[in-house]
Amino acid sequence: MAPVGQYLIADRKAEIAMARSAAPESISRNATVLVLGVHGYQTAIVGRNGFVCLVERSWMSPFDSPEFWNPKIRGPICYNPPAARTILPYTINRTSLVLAGVPKPQMHERITASLAHNRLPLPAPGSMSYMMSKAGYLGDGVEHWHPHLMFHIRTTSAANWGANAKGSPVIYNDEYQDMPEPETIFMIPVARWSDGTAARPMRSM
Repeated sequence: MAPVGQYLIADRKAEIAMARSAAPESISRNATVLVLGVHGYQTAIVGRNGFVCLVERSWMSPFDSPEFWNPKIRGPICYNPPAARTILPYTINRTSLVLAGVPKPQMHERITASLAHNRLPLPAPGSMSYMMSKAGYLGDGVEHWHPHLMFHIRTTSAANWGANAKGSPVIYNDEYQDMPEPETIFMIPVARWSDGTAARPMRSM
């Protein structure tokens, strides 16, 4: 892990704008917005449509990802109401462990224990999120990648969604899979960024 300061965004307004850029303005303008501080995520703006936008950091990657501690990663994301209730807690929980200085192996163990004791929820039906920001940086290998929607499903197989099949728009990133939380994330790329401009041709994960 790099020093905590490298994961923070000094300009609070810039972080709010980046978080809101995850989804079209028609959604994000009425969403709750969280920003990351030294003690965890804090509510910067209280919304009224049930969506929650924030900028996730590298530690939300699979535990076996080589970019787990990459301080350059910025993942603007906007959760719909079911995901805000049941998926956002995964981010809040991991972030609190990271900022408490819990080593990575123990972090994995604590997440698993929390699930065993029902201290973390299962993904609610209909949980999805927007990741349509031009401002995002999702990794050194993919950089901004591509605007996409994510669907958060209780742990299942890629085949159940036809993910990664020839001609299918559904993507499952199976390169790194060590996610102790009980979800499978399917991604569907879209043609435009949240500001309405066209995205570049599709790049693989």
